[in-house]
Amino acid sequence: MHELIEQLQEMSERVPVPLELPSFDQLLDVEEAILIPLPADLKEYLLHASDVIVGSLEPVTVADPHSHTYLSEVAAYAWSIGLPREMIPICQNGDNFYCIDQEGQVHYWAFGDFTEDQWDSFWEWTEDVWMNS
Repeated sequence: MHELIEQLQEMSERVPVPLELPSFDQLLDVEEAILIPLPADLKEYLLHASDVIVGSLEPVTVADPHSHTYLSEVAAYAWSIGLPREMIPICQNGDNFYCIDQEGQVHYWAFGDFTEDQWDSFWEWTEDVWMNS
């Protein structure tokens, strides 16, 4: 995981207004807002790597509630169009979502149903999908 975080930071695009990492309190605020605990890998990403910009996908963030990637807003929309409530979206792709379950497995929900695509962890998804987007 730490090697992937370093790799993400090295790959990150430089932008005029960089993203910020959240505080632990901001993570707690999001958990309270969505009424579901965040899996450990997702917390690690949010605390240590959610400020990177890599590839064409934009995973969720929690530092700026006005961002289009703000987790509680992305989750509210995903759940409103049918993503099961126990799933936490980690990345929006139009009306399709990569999402994580409480065991830490990542799934792809497309066109109102889960596909066969699945990753054992957030970090496996990061390496296989996000870093190659």
